[in-house]
Amino acid sequence: MLKVFAPDARKELRRFSAGEAAELLGISTSFLRKLHFDDKIVEVQTSPGGRRHYSAEDLLNIRRTLEGTAKSRGAYQRGRRDGDKLQVLSFLNFKGGSGKTTSAIHAAQRLALKGYRVLCVDIDPQASLTTLFGYRPEYDFLNSGTIYDAIQYDDPVPLADVIQKTYFTGIDLAPGGLMLQEFEHETPQALLNNTQPAFFARLATSLQDVEQDYDAVIFDCPPQLGYLTMSALCASTGVLITVVPNMLDVASMSQFLQMSADLLDVVSNAGASMEFDFLRFLINRYEPNDGPQQQVLSFLRQLFDEEVMVAPMLKSTAISDAGLTHQTIYEVDRSQFHRTTYDRAVDSLNLVNDEIETMIQKAWGR
Repeated sequence: MLKVFAPDARKELRRFSAGEAAELLGISTSFLRKLHFDDKIVEVQTSPGGRRHYSAEDLLNIRRTLEGTAKSRGAYQRGRRDGDKLQVLSFLNFKGGSGKTTSAIHAAQRLALKGYRVLCVDIDPQASLTTLFGYRPEYDFLNSGTIYDAIQYDDPVPLADVIQKTYFTGIDLAPGGLMLQEFEHETPQALLNNTQPAFFARLATSLQDVEQDYDAVIFDCPPQLGYLTMSALCASTGVLITVVPNMLDVASMSQFLQMSADLLDVVSNAGASMEFDFLRFLINRYEPNDGPQQQVLSFLRQLFDEEVMVAPMLKSTAISDAGLTHQTIYEVDRSQFHRTTYDRAVDSLNLVNDEIETMIQKAWGR
């Protein structure tokens, strides 16, 4: 942390070029230039060569200005309106290494850059998502401060008390940590004692206190089908099952789905509601030139049809390289990579995350 994020060892979000800013705002670069020329928006940081660079805060301010003069409501601020329910998405799979955390953080960041208010909830005791936000769970949240504090059976605290502001404008974080494993150990006893709310309702109950502050909540689930995962499923409005298109992963996913169905039947009979606006399979680490992967993908499309997302997330060295410094593709600068590699990774991620955004909008009836 000291070396990569010198001098103060905290992560900061980079600034975006005019081209990136225009794409995120949904306008042309020439229109963006005209807004500056007409003094409609505040001036931003400029490089010695005269190029403008936009912070995420700048993008939010421009978005508000554009929304104020837009012909139709929600053209630039596409978040929740009165009557829209909070969208809660769970990224899950039984198998480690299927790209749950990578998919979850990129989806959260893309939504935040497009003006949504996002809460990331890390319910994985390994706390990879928390680490990607620049925290060290083993130091920062060793005994308290994680989402466990809000869902524990003895004296739970309000969720607002554990939510951390992040360096990424538009995203707040409810951190994870090893303490979450306690929830798995304590739940059998709580079931015997009939402690209320029951385990499957605890995440949903804690979210009620803060739901007015967010448009979307993203759960990064552990790679197991335990009480934490079931609690996240019971709080969710949308489910994204990440799957790598090879036969071993598909076989593992098949077992995961079978177990999920059996367990969720039991939980449903106990009073949990299972109303999802959408459930999709997100193809991860896809290599278009790999023949066996193409066969597996077409097999999945035949089986699940529209439930398989149209856009797969491509396998890319750019994503792994960014991960070496605890960063995502949206955080690293294009100049650090071969341009083609970077552009291919960004285009793939944008297609996936914009498809997720479309599903959220559809759930709100737009």
